[in-house]
Amino acid sequence: MSWMFVEWLLRGKPSLLGVASGAVAGLVAVTPAAGFVGPMGAIVLGLVAGVLSFWGVTGLKKMLGMDDSLDVFGIHGVAGVIGAIGTGIFAAPSLGGTGVFDYAAGAVGEFSIAAQVTSQAWGVGVTVLWSGIVSFVLFKLIDMVIGLRVSEEAEREGLDTSTHGERAYNM
Repeated sequence: MSWMFVEWLLRGKPSLLGVASGAVAGLVAVTPAAGFVGPMGAIVLGLVAGVLSFWGVTGLKKMLGMDDSLDVFGIHGVAGVIGAIGTGIFAAPSLGGTGVFDYAAGAVGEFSIAAQVTSQAWGVGVTVLWSGIVSFVLFKLIDMVIGLRVSEEAEREGLDTSTHGERAYNM
């Protein structure tokens, strides 16, 4: 809903694609928090994810000059980071969350929002670093073996014809 209202405010009308993208962003944000946050925490995570994912798709993508035609990073990446870090906030028992279960003591342990947000941020940072390094290595290997781009001639002819030997559209 927050994506829809921001889009409505900034563009004069909401779009069906925006509503669907906002719903996906909300679901992505609440996924890491599932089982740890209460209903109000989940609603807040979804609302924040909708607004910031809209910015990720419309602003951040342009700022970074990314080629993300399906807005995967703007929706899944941004909302995933919000959900992962937001779990550290909204898992607090004082905010309706479950806290952290201490399996050694067999009870819910003491909860510190600052300590949990720090832990969540470390997890996000390690994930981003690992994904970046592995992706870079794989792109380099693929580039050395088969290349990352087709020839300019194949691109001009159309990849349907040059790669698959058929046409997808009658033009």
